[in-house]
This record gives sequence, structure tokens and C-alpha cells, in this order.
Amino acid sequence: SGIADAHLPASPTMADTTVKEQTSRELERNGVKYSMADQVARFANAKATNDTSYLDITTVYNGSDLKDKRVLITGAEQGLGLELVKEIVSQGGHAVQVGRASSKDLDDFAAANPGTVTIISGIDVTKTEVMDKMVAEVGDGLDILINCAGYFYGPAESVGVGCEGHMNYVHQMLQIDVCAVGPLRITHALYKGGKLERNGKPAKVIIITSQAGSCEWRFTQNPTPKPGEEFHGNYGHHMSRAACNIMGVILSQELKAANISVQMLHPGFNRTAMTQKYAHIWDIEGAVEPHIGAKRVLYQTLKADMSTTGTVINCEDGLRIPW
Repeated sequence: SGIADAHLPASPTMADTTVKEQTSRELERNGVKYSMADQVARFANAKATNDTSYLDITTVYNGSDLKDKRVLITGAEQGLGLELVKEIVSQGGHAVQVGRASSKDLDDFAAANPGTVTIISGIDVTKTEVMDKMVAEVGDGLDILINCAGYFYGPAESVGVGCEGHMNYVHQMLQIDVCAVGPLRITHALYKGGKLERNGKPAKVIIITSQAGSCEWRFTQNPTPKPGEEFHGNYGHHMSRAACNIMGVILSQELKAANISVQMLHPGFNRTAMTQKYAHIWDIEGAVEPHIGAKRVLYQTLKADMSTTGTVINCEDGLRIPW
């Protein structure tokens, strides 16, 4: 989940822009620093400026604050979610996995680390009727909720300008349900069930989203195709992440009254099964192994508070992503 669509090589005008010009034009706006839209330029900028937190998260990450924390993660049977479980446990925390089913990798890890992982299966984030079951099985309250479950429909979608075109409206709606409504279902159920607090302290709510939900960045990451080129729109993916982001903002506004922060995170470009179709650009765009991506997510999770609630943060550089 949280992959960036398009993943196209940078346009010559963007790729050739100097770091100074990029910084002046894109990263400062009304006193707020924003991440770069062009992912190739973003990674190149990190290398040119020796941004150690971007290039090696271990130089800034300290997971010791996860000790004794109860963290619920949806969709943790594989990929980034599984690595979140492993990292939380390695830091002395307790991970609660919620999903449709477990996996051999998760089961093996739980067996090797008895008492550190709770696996709650049979929970589809698109099914409201199973939310009460989830709440009942969660047990004690939570320190952190990480909504990580996602769905990405692989085939490229376009209306057919200069090509045959392809749309799958069923899968578009499924992506919206999983990626936008799903986190709302989970968060709503846990709040109503009294699980978003522990030891008298409000929990943090984290939503794994994507830079793909930024409307502004579409002009860079989804350039108009040249004659003869097929447009790779991935409409459902973008719509689902944009819907997720607006949901997160509204949720953050409501949960402020309960002193619960809501942080949306773009996890960065991770080398997972979901991004395998982009393996040819993993290197140029700075894709990392999921265990590194997990540390990035947890670094921003631990930093999240009421001062950043309702914003979208890029876990690669820690900067804001615009709407």
C-alpha cells in the first residue's frame, strides 16, 4: 500500500533543474516545507545534499519508545505491514495484526516470538458487519493504530486517447472501499469500542496513504502522453488515495476533541510485491526494502502529534505533501 503511481522517469525540465531552483520553487510555501513531486529529482536531491535521514533512516530513527506499546496494524500479513510487526516486536512492543487472514511468514514470526503478536483473522476492512468481532478480539486498549491495509489494481487505466483504453469500475470502487472507507470503518469501530486509549492516554491514528492522492502532483507524476504513448492513469488508485486523504483530514478535525492525532503517511517507494511492476526504476527512484520502509513509517509515527494532525507526510524526507 501507499505506492506512488506513474513512477515515470522525470521530464527533462524537471530532472535538469538545479537543486537550488527546486528548493526555491517547490519546497517553501508560506513557511511550510513541501516534498518534491518529481521522485527522480527528489532522490537525486537527497544524494546531492547528503540528506542522511532520507538515505539512511537508521541515523535518526530510535524505536525505543515502542517498548511496551500496543500497536494494531491492519494488513500486516505481508510486505510493509509484516515488517512493521517485526520492528515493533524487536523494540519490545506488542503487535496486533488485523486482516482477512494470516500468512505463513506472520505465523512463523509469531511462533518464534511467543506472547508478542496477536493475530485477528476474518476481518475484511470492507465489511462493516465484522467490526464488532474485531473490537471484541482486540482486548486491551491501544497506543497506536496503523491503518496499513490497501489494494492496488495493477492494469493501467485510460479512457483511450491514442490507444485502446481500459477501465475497470468494479476494481476502482473496491480500491476506494479498501483504501479510503476501510480505515474509517476500523478507526470508527475502535473509537466507539473504547480501544483508542490506553492507561488514560489517547492513541495515535496513522493512515498509510500515498503521494498518489495529491491532486497537485498529478501534473508532474502523470504527464500528458506524447503521440503514440499510452496514458497510465491508474484512476482507481489515485481516486482511492485522494478520498483517503480527505477522509483523514475530516477525521482529524473530529478527533481533535478527543485529543487523538490523525497522521497520514506516504511510506515512500518500497520494494514489495505490490511495486514489482516498477522494478526497472527501483534504483533511480530510491526504492528501499520494506524493513527500511517500516522504520521510516515508525519514525514519523513516533513524531506525530496534535501539531501535525490532519497532514500528509512523506516518510522519505519527512516533508509535507500538498493536496
